[in-house]
Amino acid sequence: MPGPAGWWLLALPAAPVPAAVPAEDRRAFLRLSLVVITRSVVFTGLSTFIALYVRERGGGGTAGSVALFAGSAGSAGGTLLGGRPAGRWGRKATVRRAYAAAAPAVAGILLLPAPLVPLCAAAAAAALHVPFSLQVALGQDYLPTRTGTASGVTLGLTGSVGGLASPLIGAAADSLSLRAALLPPAALPVPAWALARRLPEPAA
Repeated sequence: MPGPAGWWLLALPAAPVPAAVPAEDRRAFLRLSLVVITRSVVFTGLSTFIALYVRERGGGGTAGSVALFAGSAGSAGGTLLGGRPAGRWGRKATVRRAYAAAAPAVAGILLLPAPLVPLCAAAAAAALHVPFSLQVALGQDYLPTRTGTASGVTLGLTGSVGGLASPLIGAAADSLSLRAALLPPAALPVPAWALARRLPEPAA
């Protein structure tokens, strides 16, 4: 029995038991990083050259500006709507379906008539921005002990890799044609979808 001076110890709340930190999944994080890289090349390449591409196809300067605006509007809409399908389908499924939707929309920019390019640009940008914040959250879950590193990599690759690829696309456009230069990045949503299919569920 505790003495009179020790009864107050019994009234203190028990010390919280620290929760176990999930193990890191570096292989999954690497796969996610490849998904982020492909998304960056696709979006940055298209947004950089879409106005010029529309003008080359005879759409004129106004049509090029409309296509660029449509892509910006789609980006904003996709970013705002990204959380809703994730709450319904889960993050992995949302990322996978977003890239599946982006593939035909991006292909439509190069294959459909010029008047339909703004619509395709809006759809492609929205689909490419739906997984934006979800990929950052997944990266943090794959590296739970280094969330700062995970955030820096996923966010940094989003802009930097696409910016590095844009001069190469421009050089290819000067050597061949702009349409030929945009064909390889336009095909990247397909491998992004394939990689996203293999992303595991983060450890609880």
